[in-house]
Amino acid sequence: QVQLVESGGGVAQPGGSLQLTCTAPELDLDAYSLGWFRQAPGKGREGVACFSGPDRRGFYGNSLKGRATISREKGKNTVHLSMRNLQPEDTATYYCTTFAYGCYEWVYDYWGQGTHVAVSA
Repeated sequence: QVQLVESGGGVAQPGGSLQLTCTAPELDLDAYSLGWFRQAPGKGREGVACFSGPDRRGFYGNSLKGRATISREKGKNTVHLSMRNLQPEDTATYYCTTFAYGCYEWVYDYWGQGTHVAVSA
């Protein structure tokens, strides 16, 4: 199984910002796409963002589009998700994931243990 390690979750006030980090030590990030799904309690997993290794660009789901930026540090085998203007509905466990079909379909295959994000006053 592919190892994916997330960090950067925590608490934020509404309107605040957080940056999540995912490290994938076994992957060639020029060949694979890496990004984020999230899951709120009692709900399914929702695609958030994806960085395409071959395309060298990010793709975004509707929930954080315009409020997030995904980036890659290839030399560190790392992707970052910078989130801003966070809202209570962003509260969820965020999972770093590989994408089964690149960034062209919101389907994950491997995932990490997750990092918790809580947004409240």
